[in-house]
Amino acid sequence: MPAPHNAFKAALRTGRPQIGLWLALASPYVAEICAGAGYDWLLIDAEHGPNDVPLLAAQLQAVAASASHPVVRVPIGEAWIIKQVLDIGAQTLLIPMVESAEQARALVRATRYPPEGMRGVGAALARASHYNRLPDYLQSANEQICLLLQVESRAGLAAIEEIAAIDGVDGIFVGPADLAADMGFLGDPGAPEVQAAVIDGLRRSLACGKAAGILTADQELAKSYVELGASFVAIGSDVGVLAGGTSRLLSQFGAAQSAQPARGAVY
Repeated sequence: MPAPHNAFKAALRTGRPQIGLWLALASPYVAEICAGAGYDWLLIDAEHGPNDVPLLAAQLQAVAASASHPVVRVPIGEAWIIKQVLDIGAQTLLIPMVESAEQARALVRATRYPPEGMRGVGAALARASHYNRLPDYLQSANEQICLLLQVESRAGLAAIEEIAAIDGVDGIFVGPADLAADMGFLGDPGAPEVQAAVIDGLRRSLACGKAAGILTADQELAKSYVELGASFVAIGSDVGVLAGGTSRLLSQFGAAQSAQPARGAVY
């Protein structure tokens, strides 16, 4: 048996929009709940979420029973963590802070077994190979890896064409928050100058024949990115849903309570 088919990668190749949700709470329970909602993909965040490798593995297991495809954002684009995350079963990775073709080439090599790359061969111990119960895993794993590179600086934007030209790069993700900071608009990714740069980055990625992706909690903005051609778009996060939902619940209850007559009141 070969490595599992990566349906998310196949969908990106067709340009079919994939709508996702960011998971940063480092909780298998939260991952399982969100997986039941029906998102096309769920991003398990190890860059800004308090995740380690065992927690990432537990969330991959929690999502596995659903139709949602798990994407793991590693904390840094280094071969050692990429190797571990692939071995626990992730097939799609998002790598932050990519700024050059040289970086992109090294990241492709880190995700591939030799001779195409330098991924260490430890599949007999790994969840990825179903603990060595997939006899053709080593021969088929490379083609099922989906590598998404995050461009989130002026240097990265300037190098989009060079990054996209590297064989093995499946998509370019434009990161508005860090891009805004790099452009002098810290905390204001909605600034017109930042949005112009974001749209330029998405368009140039698409012109290179690569899938383009982004995260925004602004629903109208998300729809506009999809209309532009972005094919993997995250429309919120578990943190945002929980923080917003709990605040809204209390506010609604408070409003309802204040509308009721005081207990014991006589009219």
